Amino acid sequence: MDELDNALLSQLSVDARTSVATLARRLKVARSTVQARIERLENTGQITGYTIRRGEDAQRRRIRATVLLTIEPRAQPGVLGRLRARTDVERIHTTSGRFDLLLQVASETTTALDALLDEIGAIPGVRSSESLIHLSTKLDRAT
Repeated sequence: MDELDNALLSQLSVDARTSVATLARRLKVARSTVQARIERLENTGQITGYTIRRGEDAQRRRIRATVLLTIEPRAQPGVLGRLRARTDVERIHTTSGRFDLLLQVASETTTALDALLDEIGAIPGVRSSESLIHLSTKLDRAT
């Protein structure tokens, strides 16, 4: 990774749909250089995919929560399989400390969220859960 790679990643982080020609003009290099760099960054795992970010209006209509789970010993693979199958589970992180997994979940209504939390708590191998409802976002550097 050099300065050009970092500048290219920075530009793509702002708008991954930016054309190679536009990137080349902004970075003052040849189009072939940009294309080769992007391919190398993809092949080495520096770029692992391209995605969309939902608009603020679409995000506002979803109720999000963080769910902290304690899992029975040796039950994590089964629990992870069940959680991955759910589209309302957005993120799963393993953690150190008192909890084994940290989830980010989203639902359209509080009733749906309540049902989701009950279903997660009923997954075989889940020993306990604690939920934190997201009220507002004050900083989000991930997007």
